[in-house]
Amino acid sequence: MVSGGKTLDIDRHADAPAVRAPAGDGETPPKARRKKKNWHPVMWSFFIALGLVLFSAAGVLYYVWNGLRPPAPGDAPVRVTVERGMRAQQVAELLERHGLIRDAWLFAAWLKWTGEGSRFQAGIYEFAPGTSREEIVRKLNAGETVAPATFRFTIPEGLTIRQMADRLEKAGAVGKDEFLRAARDLSRFAEFGWVRAIPADAGIIEPLEGYLFPDTYEMRTGSTAEDIIRRMLAELDRKLGSLPEDWLETMEERGLTLHELLTIASLIEREVAVDEERPLVSSVIANRLEKGMPLQIDATIQYVLDEPKERLLEEDLKVDSPYNTYQHKGLPPGPIAAPGLKSIEAALYPAETDYLYYVTKKDGSGEHLFASTLSQHNRNIRISEENARKLQQQQQQGQ
Repeated sequence: MVSGGKTLDIDRHADAPAVRAPAGDGETPPKARRKKKNWHPVMWSFFIALGLVLFSAAGVLYYVWNGLRPPAPGDAPVRVTVERGMRAQQVAELLERHGLIRDAWLFAAWLKWTGEGSRFQAGIYEFAPGTSREEIVRKLNAGETVAPATFRFTIPEGLTIRQMADRLEKAGAVGKDEFLRAARDLSRFAEFGWVRAIPADAGIIEPLEGYLFPDTYEMRTGSTAEDIIRRMLAELDRKLGSLPEDWLETMEERGLTLHELLTIASLIEREVAVDEERPLVSSVIANRLEKGMPLQIDATIQYVLDEPKERLLEEDLKVDSPYNTYQHKGLPPGPIAAPGLKSIEAALYPAETDYLYYVTKKDGSGEHLFASTLSQHNRNIRISEENARKLQQQQQQGQ
């Protein structure tokens, strides 16, 4: 614009920003710089330590989780036996040995943490591999046991201890020698008072003869000879308890000890086949003892012979033994067999008779002929021999 002849130089871009001159060749325009953060060494140490703690905690948690989880499932059940008096730690070790838990120490610690382990019941248990620890504890607390493997054996009345040993060995229960050794060591069974009262008589062949009650027994597989004998002694104790309430008083009134009572009962057992005759034979024994007569019972001779005989010879009656009731008056040193309850009752309560003799009828009935005098007895012997001839003829005709 022109005014007053002067030229005004007006800068039209006064308000515009100044334009920077172009940079020279090869020059990079400067960039805005950020301040670099410098981590303090203490902070680094903290994070490293925290990482180690977290890693260790994870490792511990994994160890606990892995140690407490059930093992791999399996098809075959596993049986374990928890014995009476076992502590929780011992049960845990038992379960670990059988592969039912992974870590006994962790399992025991878990039991303590949860307040379990004090109510476990003894017995045989069956668990499937992979069973949870909660289910294992529940079964042990509830006592959900399984029936143990067992075996049965029968001891008939009238057997000797040696015959019992043979029978048990043939059944595969225990060895004969093991059974006899155990039966001869009375110190093993001192809890039975009447075992302690058995006379320490050198003449007794088998000290527990007559004390092992004949019956059918069921025992746990693996039972020892001592277990079997203790069970049989306990059965005698139980059977004696089933006798009439006055049995001890009656025995004492008759001047007998239990050892003598069982000795008489064993004689009756070996002599009698018909139950009704047991009190009669018992009366013969009682009457002969009262009169001081020798009992002259053939079964006592058979007991000391190496092999029983179908018919005794005259020379057999002269065998040198305190059990020989032909040569020695009174009772033999001890029982000669295992008497049943009926023979024990008969020995305790003999019939009231004046009989002094008896002989088998030999007519196949198993019965006897009884007599009060020798002349009657000799007559009965002739009747017995005649019966034997008739029976033989019948058998021959039947063939």
